[in-house]
Amino acid sequence: MVCEDQVQTELPAAAERPDSRHGALGPLRRPGLLSPDKLKAAIATRAKAEGFSVMRVASTDAIPEAPGRLAGWLEAGHHGDMTWLTERTAERADPATLWPAARSVVMLGMSYAGEGDPLAVLQQRDRGAISLYARRRDYHDVIKGKLKSVASVLAARGEAEVKVFVDTAPVMEKPLAQAAGLGWQGKQTVLVSRRHGAWLFLGAIYTSAELPPDAPERDHCGSCTRCLDICPTKAFPAPYQLDSRRCIAYLTIEHQGHIDAEFRAGIGNRVFGCDDCLAVCPWNKFAEASHEARLALKSELGALPLADLAALDDAAFRMLFAGTPVKRTGRDRFIRNVLIAIGNSGDPALAASAEALLDDPSPLVRAMAAWALWQLAPDRAANLAPARLAQETDPDVRAEWTQPSPNQLEPA
Repeated sequence: MVCEDQVQTELPAAAERPDSRHGALGPLRRPGLLSPDKLKAAIATRAKAEGFSVMRVASTDAIPEAPGRLAGWLEAGHHGDMTWLTERTAERADPATLWPAARSVVMLGMSYAGEGDPLAVLQQRDRGAISLYARRRDYHDVIKGKLKSVASVLAARGEAEVKVFVDTAPVMEKPLAQAAGLGWQGKQTVLVSRRHGAWLFLGAIYTSAELPPDAPERDHCGSCTRCLDICPTKAFPAPYQLDSRRCIAYLTIEHQGHIDAEFRAGIGNRVFGCDDCLAVCPWNKFAEASHEARLALKSELGALPLADLAALDDAAFRMLFAGTPVKRTGRDRFIRNVLIAIGNSGDPALAASAEALLDDPSPLVRAMAAWALWQLAPDRAANLAPARLAQETDPDVRAEWTQPSPNQLEPA
């Protein structure tokens, strides 16, 4: 996650250059500069050349309902321990507050749809399921450079100031994408496109150029509730509302502490993220597999054996997941997730992998190693518990040894 206070103008405005002064004749359009319509067409051409699947424009005042919706979501505590979401809320909900010079928001989407069923790995209980978006190079690194290329057209052909964002600032990408017409926020709160389904990476360019805005996309979910019904941990208190504290993606990626026993069985063998509510969307049938070479799926990250993942030390973890979003979570939290998957596997042979981590330096790992051992080899766990309690000082780890945590949700 890039620090949210690092909001910089990525490309200088032509108006800031010494030769951009209009002099006594006033603001005449310089040779080579484009009208707003032609400028929009030019950036669309560049966006397509850079591999973006869709590009649309919204005005900076296109999401007036955002402040109230954001405030209500935060007040309900649905952001969990993502405390950075509570900072700079006025700027997050209003592009013009973040950058008063902005007049338009260029929203771009890049498909990351894959081939085949991304949920098939969930049936392989001895394997780790990694979210489709994370089984490739980190999209932040890829898309930011492409956004800069598109933004350069605005600077060169429109004398416009620009800022580019890919999770780099308080920007509400999904509401802005809906306002620009890329798609609509589905009942699972993810952006859904009629052409690309639920598989779009989003990026934004704020610009001082006044570009013709596109019409917003209307909701096409209808009566469908597939995304809500499939959630293993019941993370949607109502359609169009997400309680992150119950979301497997949040729990396995963003959550820094221990994962409550209530959610462990529901996590199944998902070791990083969750694609369930995305993968079941009917609009995915129109999505074509991504052709962006720099975002190609890494075959070596598909359905990795849980025993192999549990054996990763920090160096091996960093090497295996170098350049991917998984690396940012860190080895300890990842192994915490792997041990939950081991505990859900139903395979007694994996008990040895859990036992091998009982002395891990991280209490996150030790706690879930104890939990997994109780699930797979309760007699062995009971025999070890007295000695473990005698030497363990961490209260959370001790709690796992005191009694096995009950599974309150069926594995999914």
